[in-house]
Amino acid sequence: MSPGGCRMSRLKLASAALGVLLAAAPCFAVHAETAAPQTVGLSGDRLRRVHELVERTIAAGEIAGAVTLVARNGQIAYLEAQGVMDLESKRPMQADSMFRIASMSKPVAAVAILMLAKEGKVRLNDPVSRFIPSYANLEVAVAKPARLGPGGPPAAAASDGPPEFYTVPAEREITVLDLLTHTSGLMSGPIGNAAGNAAFNKRHDVGLKWVEELAAAPLEFQPGARWAYSAVAGFDALARIVEIASGQEYYAFLAERLFGPLGMRDVTFWPNAGQRSRLATVYQRRDGRFVVSDNPDSMSGQRYHGGGGGIMTTAETYAQFAMMLANGGELNGVRILSPRTVELMGSAFIPSSLQGRPAGEGYGLGVRVVTDAAARRTWLSEGSFGWSGVYGTHFWVDPKENLVGILLAQTSSRTFLSDFENAVMQALVD
Repeated sequence: MSPGGCRMSRLKLASAALGVLLAAAPCFAVHAETAAPQTVGLSGDRLRRVHELVERTIAAGEIAGAVTLVARNGQIAYLEAQGVMDLESKRPMQADSMFRIASMSKPVAAVAILMLAKEGKVRLNDPVSRFIPSYANLEVAVAKPARLGPGGPPAAAASDGPPEFYTVPAEREITVLDLLTHTSGLMSGPIGNAAGNAAFNKRHDVGLKWVEELAAAPLEFQPGARWAYSAVAGFDALARIVEIASGQEYYAFLAERLFGPLGMRDVTFWPNAGQRSRLATVYQRRDGRFVVSDNPDSMSGQRYHGGGGGIMTTAETYAQFAMMLANGGELNGVRILSPRTVELMGSAFIPSSLQGRPAGEGYGLGVRVVTDAAARRTWLSEGSFGWSGVYGTHFWVDPKENLVGILLAQTSSRTFLSDFENAVMQALVD
């Protein structure tokens, strides 16, 4: 790094887009190296299929636009913006457009926990109550049998709320590993979600401390009994553990220990004015048309930083994180995790045979893991891992090929995501 300051990426990053904490953090070198596809074993002609796929998806009215990125061996070989970031203004999508990546924030929280595990401050088998004492004696919800109507079928429910239930004591405490693998039962279904909403609604006032009140909400099932996605609570609890174990606020920890060292300069939970101007609009598809689901104006004045979601960033910035994982925990001389820890993260702790998991796909520490490519119907290598976001974002890393794929859109289209994976993998020639 030169005495005068940080060396910026070859692919331009807007200096005005720095988050408040990152702007104040020590100056770290940024190395978003680029390479011609053929120099990293990729076919440029075949990568053209990614462009064509996005064009078809836009033309079909499934998405407004997207940014796609492919990297190999720590170098970005393909980065393209297509379509528009906002249908109303027709602003073209840009390579540095910002996206709400939603649950793609979860692997970031998982890495933060693993960093602390490496330091001996957190163990995967630790009971969560070691850090959040209120979790010591949790209850588990048991749904009452449906009442039968006069002719035998279940009687009509009095409301659309959760089923009637009673509680029993948890057979064991939930652990850090349970949270990482979505096997805790914490806010993982209709009963727990309804009971936990009052605490969840306090998050903008109390930050991550909201999860400490969840002891009053029953678990959806006995810890470890099955896999069920905890959309927010489980990984917010992990982020709270990061705060307690490190002695830092969650975002401060990420900025100092992860985002800064990796050169992830264009990442935030609550964007400044410059970042909001580059923020793609979120849409839902209803009755064959796009309906605005969220917009940049809704981003003002909030200060909650969650582990389950909430990060906003660009494709290139998130690629720094993903390339670190693909490269065994190190990027450009900066080591975040050991190779063994990354291997652990991408191990199938939860097999595809466990209730709740799809065929050929296990679950690791904050990531899905391809365990059987044939059963999953994918070109991805077995051992590839990654995750997606509800608004249409997706990434994976392939440690065997040292390959990263990132797709950022703001309208969900699941078939599109798997087609993107296959198009990238078909571009491998070496």
